[in-house]
Amino acid sequence: MFDYTIAHWGAFFTAAILLNLSPGPDIVFILAQTAKNGQRSGFSAMFGIWSGAFLHVLLATVGLSAVLATSATAFSFVKWVGALYLIWLGIQSFRSDGATYSSDTEVKQLSNIKIFQQGILVAVLNPKVAVFFLAFLPQFVVDGAGPVRAQLFLHGSLIIVVAAFIEPPLVILGANLSRYLSQNSRVAAWMDRGLGSLFIGLGVRLALSERS
Repeated sequence: MFDYTIAHWGAFFTAAILLNLSPGPDIVFILAQTAKNGQRSGFSAMFGIWSGAFLHVLLATVGLSAVLATSATAFSFVKWVGALYLIWLGIQSFRSDGATYSSDTEVKQLSNIKIFQQGILVAVLNPKVAVFFLAFLPQFVVDGAGPVRAQLFLHGSLIIVVAAFIEPPLVILGANLSRYLSQNSRVAAWMDRGLGSLFIGLGVRLALSERS
């Protein structure tokens, strides 16, 4: 079971690394929360994104993601909810205007659960992720290597494992930016405006996306 060639693993891990390095709402969200609230909040955002991604893996494994790939109505519904959520995050960033870069430890601890929950929503409410997993994972199913569902689950889970090697260093590096912004309110305000624009842009891009 799970008998794959070195070439198979080479192709898969190369694709998984490129996938995790590609910019998108997940990376932006993780880095934004790290810059705003520091390392702890960055890791909370990261674990939320991973949890949402794992849900997509489960859905792809049992075939439910096929609904999003084949149903225009279902895809559009999830797409618009996700787009509006990203735009809402962008508006919140604009409204904070630098005030979120606080050194108040108690506030950060109280907000980490919410950040984790927001991370889940950012990942779950992106139908392109579901469609991607449904299109990507079957390419690495090998006849005779085990049950199809088991192979899908294995490769989907390994994509998250690869993320565990890529994203934590980004959070640690981003924490240094958080300390700088907490002492420079003017730069922090511009950072919030930039992040707000980025989230709104990602929301608009998602709203305009089509199934592929």
